[in-house]
Amino acid sequence: MTKQCWGFMIGSAFFALGSAPGLSDALGSAGANMLFFIGAWFFTIAGLIQLFLSGAVAVPVSYAPGRMVRAEWLTAATQSFGTLMFNVSTTAALYAKSITEEGRFVWNPDAGGSVAFLISGVLAFVAYSRVARLFDPGHVAWWSMLVNFIGCVAFGISAIGAYILPNGSAYSDTLSSWGTFIGAICFLLASLIVLPQWTASKRRESHRTVAR
Repeated sequence: MTKQCWGFMIGSAFFALGSAPGLSDALGSAGANMLFFIGAWFFTIAGLIQLFLSGAVAVPVSYAPGRMVRAEWLTAATQSFGTLMFNVSTTAALYAKSITEEGRFVWNPDAGGSVAFLISGVLAFVAYSRVARLFDPGHVAWWSMLVNFIGCVAFGISAIGAYILPNGSAYSDTLSSWGTFIGAICFLLASLIVLPQWTASKRRESHRTVAR
């Protein structure tokens, strides 16, 4: 989980830098797109690690059809799919030259990835409610999940702002930039606040092993 957290934090940092107010203007579209491209790869690697760590796809149940897909796995799989869509979008942004290419290969997968992130954020609440209370502010993991969901919403707003109009301009550069920036900061914080908890847990396990 440590590598997963670091992957999301590094990827988020690249997205935050590429969309940061003032800095994104100084970088220009080419510089910002390159940062998004790099950040998307860290997102994808972290998403795959999360998927591998999420456990079994399904568990047996006492009712038809006899097995049920686990919400935790479905959350990770949906988010991982979203990161792949961002890979497509950020890669295409480096090469797209026409309005048609920007709409088809940049905005479409970006919107698809944002929707996947939103779905994964909702599924995370479902998964959490299976093992704890849905409203559980006393636990760090709950706050991480909530901040992550806010980030998913922000990325969704960013996708709306980035919609390509017939004249080739974005619907709202402000929504696009601020949505990406806020979402990236949220994703960074969501991983950061659970990283110390995970590290401390592993350290305690190591100490117990040595003590034996």
